[in-house]
Amino acid sequence: MHLDRLIAILEMIAVAGRPLSVAEVQKATGLPKPTCYRLMQTLHEQRLVDDPDGSSRFVIGERLIRIALLGKSDADVRRCSAPLLKSAAIEFRETVFLARFRNSQVEIIHVETPDDPKRGYIYPGIGVRPMHSASCSKAIAAFAEDQIRDAILHSTLRQHIDHLQIGPDRLQADFDRIADLGYAECEREIDIGVASVAAPVFVGNFGAAFSVGALGPVSRFDASYRAALGRNLSALAVRVGGVIQLCNAADV
Repeated sequence: MHLDRLIAILEMIAVAGRPLSVAEVQKATGLPKPTCYRLMQTLHEQRLVDDPDGSSRFVIGERLIRIALLGKSDADVRRCSAPLLKSAAIEFRETVFLARFRNSQVEIIHVETPDDPKRGYIYPGIGVRPMHSASCSKAIAAFAEDQIRDAILHSTLRQHIDHLQIGPDRLQADFDRIADLGYAECEREIDIGVASVAAPVFVGNFGAAFSVGALGPVSRFDASYRAALGRNLSALAVRVGGVIQLCNAADV
């Protein structure tokens, strides 16, 4: 019964289309006033509803949106974001990809390639990427919660290229630089001759659950080119985060 009442309140707030006061929720649900106020307090304490401007008028909370987002299938995320990624691949004339963080790892879930038949490109493949070296992973890790970042820093840092020496101090410095720039870079850290850039995708007000990136040959991806891509990808990430949230909200 207690859970039923909580769900009824959440459904009422979700479909209202505007912030609701506790009095409005109580009137709409028909719950006794003390019960309604107590349940609303519980939902607020658990961040399942938010009072965004401190006016005691409530909307669905970021935590609930995040729970729904984590349950969103790759197919749904790809469906929402693919048009933007394809347009970016054509505009940048580079391979563009979307990566996702879950189960303590980052994996590329979608790739779009440019349409120019005269320009070579690199296909990154789909699947899990190392947390400490791939740009798509570092873009997420740099903005992750402290415990996630600490776990990465204290894990075994496997070298993918013999000449690279990756340790916690270097990785922490890399994370700090990424946080300052707003995007991550990977230059020959996984494959010789390949470089990539990725920007974090924020959905709502919690940390990055996705990243969007581009990759290509080192001969083309020099420092100035990567910097320009980083700025463009950061702008793209905002748009991708928006469509994922809208897609997600439509199903909540």
